[in-house]
Amino acid sequence: MLEKGSMEPQVIRKMEEMEGVRRTTGISSIKETKSIQSIVAIPEPEVRERAVRRRFTAEYKLRILKEAESCTERGQLGALLRRKGLYSTNLITWRHQLEKGTLEALSPRKRGPKGKRPDPSARRTAQLERENQRLKKKLRQAETIIEVQKKVSEILQIPLNGNGEKNL
Repeated sequence: MLEKGSMEPQVIRKMEEMEGVRRTTGISSIKETKSIQSIVAIPEPEVRERAVRRRFTAEYKLRILKEAESCTERGQLGALLRRKGLYSTNLITWRHQLEKGTLEALSPRKRGPKGKRPDPSARRTAQLERENQRLKKKLRQAETIIEVQKKVSEILQIPLNGNGEKNL
């Protein structure tokens, strides 16, 4: 339920007017409910439904590291981190990355599982299976043609030798 202290004066007045209009069941009419909804704007929540991971460029990381190095007085580093919305672990991680390598070490990496490299034997196996299927299809076609030729020779009464060839 909304508190009266956090609302605008016109909303408070409208709610006070409606208090006496409530039904005996305690439920306001649909018309009254809609009029209040049109007056009171529901604010957007600050937190998003799904968090978005921040990605920092190498240039940004270097700039922040330089700013952090220039902080000499007590509390300056904390103020910098609060102002930029960062954590001290970010600085630690970026410093380690900078020590390990160059600018590429600071660039954000793609997250998630690494892509699987295709196994050369699996590729060869797939190729052989396709060739096997193609040859089986060709064999069925040849056998069908031979069966048709045999039937035609029987119909035309052309004698065939043991190999299925006609005698000349």
